[in-house]
Amino acid sequence: MTGEAGPVRWAVLGPGRIAESFVAGLRETRTGVLAGIGSSDPNRARAVADRLGAQHAGRYDDMIGRDDVDAVYVSSIHPAHLELAEAALRAGRAVLCEKPLTLTAADTAHLIATATAVGVPLVEAYKNRFSPFARALESAVALGGIGGGLRLRASFGFRAEPREGRLFDPALGGGALLDVGGYPLALAVQVAEAAGVALGALRIGDVAGRIGPTGVDEHARAVVIAPGFTAHVETSIRSELPRSAEVVGDRGRVVLPDAWGSRLASAGELRIVDDAGERVERPAVVNPFAAEADAVAELLVRGEIESPAMPWAHSIAVARLLDDWAAALRHA
Repeated sequence: MTGEAGPVRWAVLGPGRIAESFVAGLRETRTGVLAGIGSSDPNRARAVADRLGAQHAGRYDDMIGRDDVDAVYVSSIHPAHLELAEAALRAGRAVLCEKPLTLTAADTAHLIATATAVGVPLVEAYKNRFSPFARALESAVALGGIGGGLRLRASFGFRAEPREGRLFDPALGGGALLDVGGYPLALAVQVAEAAGVALGALRIGDVAGRIGPTGVDEHARAVVIAPGFTAHVETSIRSELPRSAEVVGDRGRVVLPDAWGSRLASAGELRIVDDAGERVERPAVVNPFAAEADAVAELLVRGEIESPAMPWAHSIAVARLLDDWAAALRHA
């Protein structure tokens, strides 16, 4: 549908709770419509489709193979992301895939290479990346008013009870790092690049944390280091952690009272102290799921395959840092 501004027909692959948030957000998009629901269980797919108002339902490959589907939202369990996203790309369907894009940096690079080879959009769905808030943060850092030698502190954590289900099952890609650890890492990558730091120079150090009784990482801390840049990051599925973040330079700072927003609304406030003085910026608040779906639609219209809001270099950097963080934690 290159060059067209008509409806983008979406199939959801993996009908869990986050998929329902995506479908709700789809109603706020400029062009998105729900076409179908795919699941490993076709009966579940049909039940969810009936409840959410989707005409079509079936197994994953049924939805991927439909000619009346333009794009898919991959919201399955983490280990299934690679197979589903690659199949959709090869079928010519634009892919918006929940984070993490895959379980490893090598698989992430493979998936991006596939998207490049077939010329089909692939976007990793870090929902906080597609809002005016994200652009305001990048601008505040890139302008240089807070100076150099940047230091970031960011965390994302919650307490999950009891220790059961996907989050606590290694075979299902459980653990804090894969579930929410990517958020502070993706923020570190975003801020580092806005400050002119080479992403390849970012390294993980000072790793600490805890592997729980089910074998998944339940809590983890690390420092992301590069010349002129340091980020203290923390994640947990057993502890509530601060949702605020702060970027400090040698001449000022940017405070994010809520760095992540919610499933209904993007973050909406930055407190900035820089060469221009002290001020509060309040970018427009958007539905994050609508914003990421619209980002995919824009790629289809422009005939492009990589989103500037979440570039592939960022996906690769986050995946590499997650790999290194996990490996260091296992040996800590």
